Amino acid sequence: MAALTKSTEGQDRITRDDIESKLREITGEVAEVGKASMGYAIAAGALALTAVVAGAYFLGRRKGKKRTTVVEVRRV
Repeated sequence: MAALTKSTEGQDRITRDDIESKLREITGEVAEVGKASMGYAIAAGALALTAVVAGAYFLGRRKGKKRTTVVEVRRV
């Protein structure tokens, strides 16, 4: 059976400290990746929000034009 960490080599049991150190290592890696991708996520969110607002504006504008009543006044 392969050892999980260098501290467990030659030991039969995995201690609580081994688990905690491995979880801290994994958490650190996840935090680094999260910070690196935060800028892209904000940019994508802003772009999506702009697209939704623009779509709502244009669809509402079109619907308003369809319902507009045209009144023609003629003098005889």
